[in-house]
Formats: sequence, C-alpha cells, structure tokens
Amino acid sequence: MKILNFSIEYDAVNSQNTFTNGDTINGRIIVEVSKEIKVQSLVFIAQGKARVVWHECRGPHYVRTFRSHEEYYNTEHHILREARQDGTEFIGKGRHVFPFSFTIPDRRIPSSFKDRTGKIVQKLKAELKQPMKLTKKAKSEFTFRSKADMDVPGLLEPQYGSKDKSLKVFGSGNVSMDIHTKRMGYKQGENVKVIVEIVNHSSRSVTPTFTLYEKKSFFARGRRRLHTREILQDQIEALASSSKDTVTKVMSIPRELPPSILNCSIIKLEYRLKVCLDIKCTKDPVIKLPIVVLPEADPATATAKQQPASAAYGFEGFGNPTPPTSSTTPQQAAPRPFDPPPPYAAYAMPPTVTYSDKNNSLL
Repeated sequence: MKILNFSIEYDAVNSQNTFTNGDTINGRIIVEVSKEIKVQSLVFIAQGKARVVWHECRGPHYVRTFRSHEEYYNTEHHILREARQDGTEFIGKGRHVFPFSFTIPDRRIPSSFKDRTGKIVQKLKAELKQPMKLTKKAKSEFTFRSKADMDVPGLLEPQYGSKDKSLKVFGSGNVSMDIHTKRMGYKQGENVKVIVEIVNHSSRSVTPTFTLYEKKSFFARGRRRLHTREILQDQIEALASSSKDTVTKVMSIPRELPPSILNCSIIKLEYRLKVCLDIKCTKDPVIKLPIVVLPEADPATATAKQQPASAAYGFEGFGNPTPPTSSTTPQQAAPRPFDPPPPYAAYAMPPTVTYSDKNNSLL
C-alpha cells in the first residue's frame, strides 16, 4: 500500500471551535506514502450548502420523494498540478504537509444545522488524483455560526398578545389575558421576562403555563414539512375564579440552544413562546409570540485570529527548492444570491406535521 495516510485538518480560532463570516481557516492536507508515487493533482475544496430530503407514502406501492438544495460557496484551489501530460509529477516517500488558508465569505450564510430531514453543512475537502487509480478523498466538517442579524423586522421591539375566552358549557363568565415581552431577539443564555395580566371573571380557576418550543420547517417542490419540539415548560400557581392578577415569569434561553435560522430558503429554525391558561373541561386560551435566538459572541475569537499559513511550507518532498508561483490561498467564488424563505401561505398542500404536546397546539 503506497498511501498510508491522506487527511485534512484545520486549526480552531476560539474555545468553541466555531467559525463565522469573514473568519480565516488555516489548516493542512497531510499525505504520507510508503514509497514514491505519481500525482496528477492535489486539490483543496471548501463548500457551504444546504440539503433537504424526505419521503411520503402514497399508497402501498408508491413513495414520493421531495428534495431541494442550496449552495452558498464552492471554492477549489489546485495545490499541485501535473507537470506533464503523462502525469510525471512525484511525491517522495515519507510524510508531506501542504498548508492552506481559506476565508469564509463575509455575507449572509445560515448557521450549521443537522436534522433527519435536512442539513446545512460547511466542509473542507481534499482530492488526490493519480494516473490509472481511483481519486483519494478526505474531508472535515466545521461548525459555522452566522453573525447576529440585527436587521430582522421587529427584533428589538416590544412584543404583545391578547386573548379572551368565554365559558358556556362547563362554566360561566369570561377570562382574558394580555402578555408582554421586552423584545423579540435574545442571545443564548439570556433571560426572557414575560409579564401576564389575567382577568378571571369566570366560575373556574385558571393555571398559567409557559412553554418555549422550536419549529423546524423544510421546503421542497412546493411542499413544507414541519417538526416541533418543546424546549422549556413551567407553570405558576392557579388564579381563583372572580379575581385578577399580574404575574411575571422569567425563562432563560439555554446556552446550548442553536441560533434561529431565518436566512435559508429551504430550512427555517424558529422559536415560539406560548402562554396558555389551563382551564378544566374547555379549550384553553393560548397566545404565541416569536422569539429570535441570537448567537452569543465568544470573547476569545478576536484574539485568536490566525495569520495565513506559509505558502512555502510542505513542498520539500518534490526535490524542488522553489515552490510553485501560484498562491496556496484559495480564491473566493463569486457571491451567489439566494432567496428568503418562502411564505407559508404559498404552500397550498397540507404539510406533514410532527407535534410534541398533548393538545397538538404548538403550531
């Protein structure tokens, strides 16, 4: 076996090992061979893309597949090329390290995301081509966290909701609630203060319930697939009949909760705050407010930025003291515009929905 090791690796720039728009990734392609080999090319590739796929059964013998994809960048750089048409470029015996430096485009790119229905991935790849042999491939995915988008409409504005409920069959009277939050956008680990004004002019007691849940939406071929999951849930003391009160509830956004994804046309990750008044033997009044989770900046990121790797390192194995004149820094692909997520109303066919609460009311 001539090739003992063919791999690609990169250096972290912060304690969380994440990258964001405009960051430079320094790394290396490692080639270890037991004896001299012929090489046609050694290529570095950086890719960022989203993909969605799911299946729906339409009878016992028919399954319909829905697919969609979106590309944000696809950069290729030839670190080595064949010197002649017969492929007589050589890599000598031993371990060889070929550095690379790649700058992530500083434009709107959604954060990394993985789910059984779709994913958004950023990865670094290397391909080694030899005459009359299969191409050797290596890859390494990295976690991308998009910068906080402060241009989301209403992000810093107060949120408000109101609901009235009349009891007729298993009770009498009226129940109303008004809820307020300071704004829509919150960073990971930040507290959300919810103020609820309840007027209970009914014959039954009511119990306020607070739920933070996520919505994952996937779009393909004019269809939408939706999954929901509860993140947090809590209750406070019941409010007796014929009374009113103003209650305050503080809910903390988990630090490990992924940031919202609103800038991908085929995948959306959203969060909702649901406030429900639990009333026995009747349909509960519910108010839902949007929550945008913003990424928390790593303070070490600014000091951990690395300089581009040396372009001269790693060519000793060729017996040529003069490295190629071409730079080892990959050139950026031209920006590719992409559309914002389509409105839900554009999908006339009913979506496939997965619920997570007993009342199927997380939508």
